[in-house]
Amino acid sequence: MGGAAGPRAVGGYWCFAWASIGGGKVPRVATRMTFVCHGSTAATRRAAFPLDEPLEPAAVAAAAGLAERLHLPAGGQVLTGPTLRCRQTAELLGLPSTVDIGLADWKLGSWAGRTLDELSAEAPDDIQAWITDPTSTPPGGEPLTSVIERVGRWLDGSDKRPTRVIAVTHPAVIRSAILHTLRAPADSFWRIDVSPLAVVEVRGHPGRWSLHA
Repeated sequence: MGGAAGPRAVGGYWCFAWASIGGGKVPRVATRMTFVCHGSTAATRRAAFPLDEPLEPAAVAAAAGLAERLHLPAGGQVLTGPTLRCRQTAELLGLPSTVDIGLADWKLGSWAGRTLDELSAEAPDDIQAWITDPTSTPPGGEPLTSVIERVGRWLDGSDKRPTRVIAVTHPAVIRSAILHTLRAPADSFWRIDVSPLAVVEVRGHPGRWSLHA
């Protein structure tokens, strides 16, 4: 059959989209963005909002197993959040990386270093508002809506990056990326669980992403 070829489905996602160049249309290769959650820290075990802290010893052994599954082809890029735990995770995975401030964790202000139980006992109304209202702002921090918006902007800026990217970052960033991909409401954030060293992948183009499993 004659006519120009269109996009084809591969592995449940469209492998390219049409881009206009020079008045014509050419296929554009989809970006493959692999998010890797940093390893566990002392705050993970305490159910605390973390400070800028190192990985705990157990995370070192766990990262070794994950390293065998992650492969970055030539021309790909590894980005990491600025915190120590993200940078250490990338190093343990054997991934030379570049710090990207766009992968920074949710800013929780004066709550950093405190456990949820402590804060719930001291300021139950504030914690309740934080969980139920995505526009609620922790003291000195940022609201959930801001996190989701900035992660969405970061993800949609991927047309300026290689088509294969590994991003080592935080649970809140990965959850926000999933919401942006699915165009889900902000309160769905609390229905997504991202464990230490979890791997989540999205594929596509700015404004048109698909979750890949």
